[in-house]
Amino acid sequence: MLFFENICPQGIGEPSVYHAVVVIFLEFFAWGLLTTPMLTVLHQTFPQHTFLMNGLIHGVKGLLSFLSAPLIGALSDVWGRKSFLLLTVFFTCAPIPLMKISPWWYFAVISMSGVFAVTFSVIFAYVADITQEHERSTAYGLVSATFAASLVTSPAIGAYLSEAYGDTLVVILATAIALLDICFILVAVPESLPEKMRPASWGAPISWEQADPFASLRKVGQDSTVLLICITVFLSYLPEAGQYSSFFLYLKQVIRFSSETVAAFIAVVGILSILAQTVVLGILMRSIGNKNTILLGLGFQILQLAWYGFGSQPWMMWAAGAVAAMSSITFPAISAIVSRNADPDQQGVVQGMITGIRGLCNGLGPALYGFVFYLFHVELTDTDGSEKGAKPNMANPTDESAIIPGPPFLFGACSVLLSLLVALFIPEHTGPGMRPGTYKKHNNGAQSHSHSPQGSGAEGKEPLLEDSSPRLFEEPES
Repeated sequence: MLFFENICPQGIGEPSVYHAVVVIFLEFFAWGLLTTPMLTVLHQTFPQHTFLMNGLIHGVKGLLSFLSAPLIGALSDVWGRKSFLLLTVFFTCAPIPLMKISPWWYFAVISMSGVFAVTFSVIFAYVADITQEHERSTAYGLVSATFAASLVTSPAIGAYLSEAYGDTLVVILATAIALLDICFILVAVPESLPEKMRPASWGAPISWEQADPFASLRKVGQDSTVLLICITVFLSYLPEAGQYSSFFLYLKQVIRFSSETVAAFIAVVGILSILAQTVVLGILMRSIGNKNTILLGLGFQILQLAWYGFGSQPWMMWAAGAVAAMSSITFPAISAIVSRNADPDQQGVVQGMITGIRGLCNGLGPALYGFVFYLFHVELTDTDGSEKGAKPNMANPTDESAIIPGPPFLFGACSVLLSLLVALFIPEHTGPGMRPGTYKKHNNGAQSHSHSPQGSGAEGKEPLLEDSSPRLFEEPES
């Protein structure tokens, strides 16, 4: 990584959460602009079995993300976060200009970009480097809320520009914003990982065990708390990944939303999600604790998916969208409980493990949703007409689709119900031997865990998570 260290300036100011927020906002704002054009290009490229092909494309991308996330997380623990922020953002945004150049190459590069599409893993590790324990859930909530904020206006702007000036302008604008994000990382983002935590030589070895995604899954069993958290993440994020890959298509196809209505829906749910992940999340974490916040978020997700599954009227989608915004508190709460108990030099590995689980879901979820849509004969018949305001129709409607408009969402609700049952067994604190004095601050203000030699030698396997402090978020957010 000497090459990146030589070309990357030190950045502007001290590392802060706001640097991470800007990186996330610009990346997903660029992709949000393409919401409407991508639906059109997707149907034009794959006129038959559009839902199924959509699921397969995102499925390949997600599986590649699952395979690469542990390696990127481990490398960022050794070589620093900035270089890998640059890599992940560059390759995640690389497909954007190809949309108008060659749609086939566009979808092919989207699939292959999954190798580096793990920006959130590096961002969460970056945030963990620079925040103290009691601040971390609020910081993660702010990052997740920024993701929602990036989608508040960008789909509406993209839909308007596409209607008024054509898709080419939208693609050019999205490409320019992606380049701005890359330049921001190069020029403005400072390195967050303290020098003393990085090896003296840039060529420090990375073992195959750290890079093997299945080894990271096998590590899950070494700590019962990590096992429960990972199962919870898998069962809850599997339907969320499938929903994210196909829901906008579903709104246009089955619920008959226009492009403008879809953009408005995204904006409203995005605003509500911002409020949920900033104001509501902070209040819940301090009042009911980490575990109960996770349980509450999962409960909202079950209600949301069931409503999507049985809902057949537009007002039902709007109501379920409000519930979906509240369910967005789950993952920041999970990230906080994991990060709070991980060693400072293992933040990238642990966050990479969780991101790897999500990457696996990003592979399986879209494919599962696409396959279920295919089984229930939900296909696109008139997307081009819907772009002009006409109402698309369902191809070969069946009795099942009339009774259950969204079968995959009901499968998702059952999966999240299982996730909720598993999460009930996550301990509020990871063990009886609490060590309240095990934290110390880095020079950069991050709070870390010091190893205690007592008691560790008696165990054959070192737990991934340290024992947590008995007091959660005792200081108010600053």
